[in-house]
Amino acid sequence: MARRKKIYEGKAKVLYEGPEPGTLVQYFKDDATAFNAEKKATIDGKGVLNNRLSEFFMTGLSAVGVPNHFLKRLNMREQLIRQVEIVPLEVIVRNYAAGSMAKRLGMEEGTPLPRPIVEFSYKDDALGDPLVPEEYIIAFGWASQQDLDDIVALALRVNDYLSGVMYGVGIKLVDFKIEIGRIWDGDFMRLIVADEISPDSCRLWDIETGQKLDKDVFRRDLGNLADAYTEVARRLGVLPTNGPTPSKPTLVN
Repeated sequence: MARRKKIYEGKAKVLYEGPEPGTLVQYFKDDATAFNAEKKATIDGKGVLNNRLSEFFMTGLSAVGVPNHFLKRLNMREQLIRQVEIVPLEVIVRNYAAGSMAKRLGMEEGTPLPRPIVEFSYKDDALGDPLVPEEYIIAFGWASQQDLDDIVALALRVNDYLSGVMYGVGIKLVDFKIEIGRIWDGDFMRLIVADEISPDSCRLWDIETGQKLDKDVFRRDLGNLADAYTEVARRLGVLPTNGPTPSKPTLVN
């Protein structure tokens, strides 16, 4: 679609003003980053895959009653979303010990947790998105106690949905992170899932082999990132399953 005024550019996406008030156009880039953007690369087709995968997950969440910012996919790399006020937190849900949690606590990666654990990190690239306790969040006014209760409830509903969908295609949902946005209907404020849900923001392991199908492939130099994301899309039915395997991701409309 015609390029509009740029509102924000992050590591993996660009936001442009939308065609109607209260909307934005979210563009998915091919850029891959890790370690707070210390490691960077361009992965052909990554943005196309993440656009379609995020559409798949957000549409699925809407179908089970989890509110989110997604309105519709516009083309291969862009989607129309609701404009929200982002709560300055990353909401992390962990089902198994992995990544920074395993390192912090000296746990073996893949150890099942006794229950899903919800953590918060403060969104600030310059600080490395540090983990913060609820007391900080409330004291600094980033969210109220009621907000936090609602955010945790939303995050756990997302976890239930994603875990079931992934298990159905032979993938273990190890952990994921989401962002939450505020929208208003008059004076009434509500919280909805925002940003994206894709292999960029989830840890996904094959149930049988433990093969990583997420951004850890890039972080740890474990192979081709586009191949990993394409496999997730193929299992979820986002890619065609018959005919020769494309050399680059080919999406069905």
